[in-house]
Amino acid sequence: MVLTVKKEWFGNIRGDILSGLVVALALIPEAIAFSIIAEVDPKVGLYASFCIAVVIAFVGGRAGMISAATGAMALLMVTLVKSYGLEYLLAATVLTGVLQIGAGYLKLGSLMSFVSRSVVVGFVNALAILIFMAQLPELTHVSWHTYALVAFGLGIIYGFPLIPMLGKLVPSPLVTIVVITGFVLLSGWDVRTIGDMGTLPDTLPIFLLPDVPLSLETLQIIFPYSAALAVVGLLESLMTATIVDELTDTKSDKNCECKGQGVANIVAGFFGGMAGCAMIGQSVINIKSGGRGRLSTLFAGVMLLIMVVFLSQWLSLIPMAALVAIMIMVSIGTFDWGSIKRLKTLPFSTNLVMVMTVVVVVFTHNLAYGVLTGVLLASLFFANKISHFMYVESRFDEENNTKIYTVVGQVFFNSADRFIASFDFKEVVEKVVIDLSRAHFWDITGVSALDKVVIKFRREGAQVELMGLNEANQTIIDRFGIHDKPEEIEKMMGGH
Repeated sequence: MVLTVKKEWFGNIRGDILSGLVVALALIPEAIAFSIIAEVDPKVGLYASFCIAVVIAFVGGRAGMISAATGAMALLMVTLVKSYGLEYLLAATVLTGVLQIGAGYLKLGSLMSFVSRSVVVGFVNALAILIFMAQLPELTHVSWHTYALVAFGLGIIYGFPLIPMLGKLVPSPLVTIVVITGFVLLSGWDVRTIGDMGTLPDTLPIFLLPDVPLSLETLQIIFPYSAALAVVGLLESLMTATIVDELTDTKSDKNCECKGQGVANIVAGFFGGMAGCAMIGQSVINIKSGGRGRLSTLFAGVMLLIMVVFLSQWLSLIPMAALVAIMIMVSIGTFDWGSIKRLKTLPFSTNLVMVMTVVVVVFTHNLAYGVLTGVLLASLFFANKISHFMYVESRFDEENNTKIYTVVGQVFFNSADRFIASFDFKEVVEKVVIDLSRAHFWDITGVSALDKVVIKFRREGAQVELMGLNEANQTIIDRFGIHDKPEEIEKMMGGH
């Protein structure tokens, strides 16, 4: 335990501090932009990013992952803010945290095991596209100076690491911010800066209870929003954790992450911030800049607040072009370019799941819709594929006038009709033996199919014997089957 804490907090001090500084600088314009999306004051997003980043550093389930205010969450808040105001948003944020903690204790984080690789790839690619699209407003209706600075920034980002010795000491995104800011100040070029995005707060956040009535009516208002925020926040956080796990070749505690996100959102709500979750873009920046430990997340949150409150006059001078260059780097680095090559070799169903996940996320700008679409399609394709592995073999024992059927594979809702069609009910025999030793029944549809087969054979005058039932099959058939329950058969026949 002591070794784990030491490694997560102090195993990479220089890398974590430098990467945390880069992340803090990149968080500021995003937090302001997300506040604008949610139609609240910029300080609501900035305070949220500070609170969530600091808290999640201590209670999150994965070191090196960045959580703050996000666009996916901001989009869900617009109607609530318009209809009821900021105080109800803060109350909804607190309730979101409570629901997420509950999800953690219910171990819903383990549901990530149902998300296939093709859905994760689709999620990553869609996110990369959305990150790039989010930069387009900064690249439209602007002078050539902006394009030149973005190109210059990308040159520094990809060129600086190639410099011997020096390239590994300082993260190239940090160098990009410093160099471009200095160049613009010296050249006097008129380009958009962080200061043009909105007024930065000049005070520290303070603890306040949301000014809403403690009533059932309030709960009815905020609960639908809180439930949606909790689901989207956990989905994005768990997907991001999975991606960071792969980038760093480490494991994370998904259920602990659920609880951690909940605690962070409760704190944010009480300190005037809106709900947030893990950020794939900032997490990738952190990892690419050398951040690995919890110290990077903590330092990012602390530096964010220090810079916004105490260094705002300097911070406001940073050109947006520098941050756009960094986010384009993140977009390029996030996209799984190998997935395009694999389209030729992977099965059609796998490619379709990946592409549909991308399409739905990009067109709806809702990560939850895309992931749910991908999971649903992957599940349907899996069920269809498994059903094809079910078959029934038959042989005739002339000596005993007995037909023996051997069932192999999985019998469930998608293979039930094929199961029934595999039997010849018109063949006149004294006895039918159905060997189920190599079969498995998964649901009541499968059991119902077995009932139909047995009852049909008995109507034709054959004696039916089931053999080879394992414990699992015996349990589900005894519980839901009716072929050995005359009273149930009579009820069924009477119903017809």
